[in-house]
Amino acid sequence: MSKHIRVAIIDNSIDSSIYTPVTHWKHSLDAEWDSFRAKLNNFPDLRSGRYSHIILTGSEASILVRDRWVEEEIEVIHDAVERDIPVLGSCWGHQLLAVVFAGPGHVRTSTKPEIGWYPLTIEKENYLLGDVTQAFVFNSHFDEITGLDFRFDVFASTEDCAIHAFQLKGKPIWGIQSHPEMSIVHARRYLTNNVARGHAHADLYAQALDSKPKDSGLILRIVQNFLDSHHR
Repeated sequence: MSKHIRVAIIDNSIDSSIYTPVTHWKHSLDAEWDSFRAKLNNFPDLRSGRYSHIILTGSEASILVRDRWVEEEIEVIHDAVERDIPVLGSCWGHQLLAVVFAGPGHVRTSTKPEIGWYPLTIEKENYLLGDVTQAFVFNSHFDEITGLDFRFDVFASTEDCAIHAFQLKGKPIWGIQSHPEMSIVHARRYLTNNVARGHAHADLYAQALDSKPKDSGLILRIVQNFLDSHHR
């Protein structure tokens, strides 16, 4: 990778004893990176020119309930777009991008939560995923995006979630609903933590633990293409 690439990972986790997204992302990044804890109002200063890419992680929070730190993160996203810095949002980060560019009316409670490994259908070729047409990815979400308009290129879905991946047309801005960055080992640990903590939907996490994990390794393709977007 180019020596000029440095990624700012905005960590949207709430309880690090359950969910540690930076741990997951750093294993796939062949680049320098720094992490910033959003709930502590810690964000990258993009004026420095230090960061070439931004990753918005998932969160245990609901996109439908937005604390003050979320509003600050929205300002960082607007700043990144003005500076033409590529942004990739995963799960909650994916939903936040929809709030920023489409509005809060385009996120809602999922009609059916997705917890575990699901088949992803890639309906059209996109730079982020290339020519892949189907893959298995890990999911854990209770909210989803709905009703994106012509400004968005929606290119992937699952049976229960119509908007699983999108690009803001003409911009290096991507959202993915899944957690491809979580390996099977990490995903199973995350599921176990939620069951042990007595999560309100512990039954769904337990069912996912009992299922056979399937992971197509999309994360390598996603990260490579995302980092290469700096040169396009």
